[in-house]
Parts: sequence; structure tokens; C-alpha cells
Amino acid sequence: MRKVTKAVIPAAGLGTRVLPATKAQPKEMLVIVDKPSLQYIVEELVESGIEDIIIVTGRNKNSIEDHFDFSFELEKTLERDGKDELLEKVEKISSMANICYVRQNHPKGLGHAILKARPFVGDEPFVIALGDDIIYNPETPVAKQLIENYEKFGSSVVGCQAVDLKDVSKYGIVAPARKIDNKTCEISDFVEKPDVEKAPSRLACLGRYLLTPKIFEYLAKAKPGKGGEIQLTDSILDMMKDGEKVVAYDFDGERYDIGNKFGLLKANIEFGLRNEETRDELRSYLENEFNIDKK
Repeated sequence: MRKVTKAVIPAAGLGTRVLPATKAQPKEMLVIVDKPSLQYIVEELVESGIEDIIIVTGRNKNSIEDHFDFSFELEKTLERDGKDELLEKVEKISSMANICYVRQNHPKGLGHAILKARPFVGDEPFVIALGDDIIYNPETPVAKQLIENYEKFGSSVVGCQAVDLKDVSKYGIVAPARKIDNKTCEISDFVEKPDVEKAPSRLACLGRYLLTPKIFEYLAKAKPGKGGEIQLTDSILDMMKDGEKVVAYDFDGERYDIGNKFGLLKANIEFGLRNEETRDELRSYLENEFNIDKK
């Protein structure tokens, strides 16, 4: 079994759900407290043992590359001014991992974005972390949970959580098959955004995958589906039909969908309450201005 050291972050989307904030900047660079949202995802991957990351970008995404690059002028200025703590934070950004970039020049869907990373991934298993989803778990990062599951069962893993029944029509929903343990089951089907009465479960695919390189064979011959896009889940299903086992893993963590306005606001509030620089002032503000009780 190959060790999992590579990850792909698709970040070519337009971010239309949070317009006009994303008119001139990528949604992945929207700030949560003091860091762009994409940095939280990169940190999760690095803490999970990932060494090489490829970010799939599109037009108007140059600020992503600039953020993770060495910044000579800024670092020299911080060094000259004796701002050592800020300098350390900035230097860490450009040295966290080996980060590469590839351009998805046509918006042909998630499956097409993943296929663009094929030369980088090669014949190794790899993590996919969607740029919309930040998942908070201070003990075991979600990518590490998926890697441990892969090492335990030797099969591709789809990260899932149960959602409210009323929300199943917003997600790709897993049709579970044989249960493997209390958090893992085999998958018999995916249903994309089903009606409530037709949902096979409440287990939704939520932004994290660990796939074997076999997926590229199916993505390469995939035909566009709904909206003219190549869907990742369609290729996973085709791979399963040919005998490749794929499991759904109910991961532990608090998920924030920063591709929508409420998810972005919620992330800022909750990460602000966790941040030692902002938590006391923010808590006091919420309690006094909005009569929110202490927890």
C-alpha cells in the first residue's frame, strides 16, 4: 500500500453564491479572522501528513499563488521593524508544503478539475479537499481520518456526515450498502440532490475524498453530465461497477461551507471565538450587544 502524501485542492470555481465579494477576488481567499479560507485547508492537509499539494485554479486566481509564495519585500520589512512574531507567521505560509498549480481553463466540472492533476498525482493515492469546505477538528484533522481509514481498509474513501432530512436535496447523498464498522460502510450508489422522499439516506458527501489513481482512467473517458460538466461522483460509480470498493466514512469535525454567506459568517464567528487574540473581545461584544448568554 502506497503512503498517502499528495492532495488536490480544486479552486477554480467562480464563487457566485457570495457575490459581489468574489467579483474581484477568489472565494478561497475570503478571510476568516486573520487567514484566507484556503490556508485553513492547506494547514489541515499538512497536519495530516500531506507533503505535496496541487491547487487547480482558474482565471482571476493569481492571489492564491501570491499568498503561498515567498514575499521578499514584506518579510524584509517585518525583519527590519523587529516584528518577529508576524515574520514567523508569514514565513511559515510559504514553507508549509510543496505547492504546485495547474489551470483549469474551461469550467467543465469537478471531475475535469481533478483530471487536470493527473500528471502531478501519477500512480499514487491522493486526498481531494474541496476549496469550499473548512472542517474543524483540533485533535485529528479530517484528511488524517480519511488516510487512517484508507490504511485500515485499503479502499477509496468518501468523507460524509449526516445532514438534516430537509437538506438532503442540497447534496450528493450516499446509498449505503454493507456496514463495515460504526463509522464506515460500503457504497452502493450516489444520488445527486435527491428529493426528500427519494433520498436513500441522510449521509451527504461533504468535501473530502481519498481516491486511488484508478479514478483517472474513468475521468479520462467520462462524458459530460448535468450542466455539461464532468462529475466526479459519476466516475466513482463507474469505478465501483468494475469492482473497485469505495467506502463512506462518517468523519468527525465541524464543517463550514464558506461558499455561502451564512457559512462564511458562522466560520468567522466561531473561529473568532477560538482565536486567543479575538475571543474575549468578540464574546463580550456578542453578549452585550445581542444578549447572547455565556456558554
